[in-house]
Formats: sequence, C-alpha cells, structure tokens
Amino acid sequence: MAKSMDAPRAPRQITGRMVLIAICLFFLVIFTVNFIMARFAITTFAGLETESSYKAGLQFSKERAAAERQSEQHWKVDVAMAHPGGVARKLDVSVTDAEGMPLTGLVAIGRFAHPTDRRKDVLLDLVPLGNGHYEATADAGAGQWVLTVDFLKGEERVFRSRNRIYLP
Repeated sequence: MAKSMDAPRAPRQITGRMVLIAICLFFLVIFTVNFIMARFAITTFAGLETESSYKAGLQFSKERAAAERQSEQHWKVDVAMAHPGGVARKLDVSVTDAEGMPLTGLVAIGRFAHPTDRRKDVLLDLVPLGNGHYEATADAGAGQWVLTVDFLKGEERVFRSRNRIYLP
C-alpha cells in the first residue's frame, strides 16, 4: 500500500541525547566567540597610557603650575613641515619670545604621538640650527597625530607646544 502525501508525519521525539548535544553546541559557540573576542582584545591592546594613575594624579598640580607659568611667557612656536616623499617628514621649528625675538640656549625634544596607539609614536631628533630654529626629519605616516615639542633649559622643561595635526 502506498503512503499518502497528505498523511501527517509523526513528531520527532526529543531524547536526552538530543538535549545534551544542543546544550554542548550552545556552550561551544559561546566559548568560541569569547575566545575570539578575547584574542582580538589582547592582540590589539596598545598598552596603558599611564603606568600608575596615582602617580599621574600627583603630577597634575605640577603640570597645572607649569602651564600657568608657560602662559605668562607668551612664547610662540612655529612649525613648518615639508613632505619630501613616502612617509618622511621634514620639520622646521622656530621659537620666539613675547617680543618676537628668537630664543637660544634651549634643548628641543619632539615627538609625533599617535592619538590611539603609543606603539606608533615617532621621536624627533631636533637639531639646533641657531637663532631659535630647530630641524628634524622623521618617518610618520598619514593621518591624525599630536605634535609635541618640549623646550628644556638644563633639566627643567620651560615650554611645551602641543598641537593636533593631520598629515596627508
């Protein structure tokens, strides 16, 4: 006798083995997704911005006082940048006082800081050319950067220029 196409099909019975397999597959998916997400989080983590939040908090009042002293000086820092090709950048930094006279006798320390990844930071070797001018060449790729130039007299930082720039 031939079975009819309209005959209802018997419902599939849920067994203990089916429930066990479904639960195991559910947790396998959860563990796999957690492992992948943890792996991405660990491999893309650029590091801590500060080693110790406590020490950074103690430095805050010193930094605030230094910023107030700096604003009273009315120094001006100008940066001219050339792009000779590739990722190379040529910087010409000049620093003048409130009357526009070049400042001499300072040591300049510069850095291109990547806003999101400290591993991409580029230190600048600023060479004094005299008459308040400094020059550096660095390899920094295109994108957003924070250009920081510190001017030191002896061991003390007397001025900090910090600017967010876009490099084409």
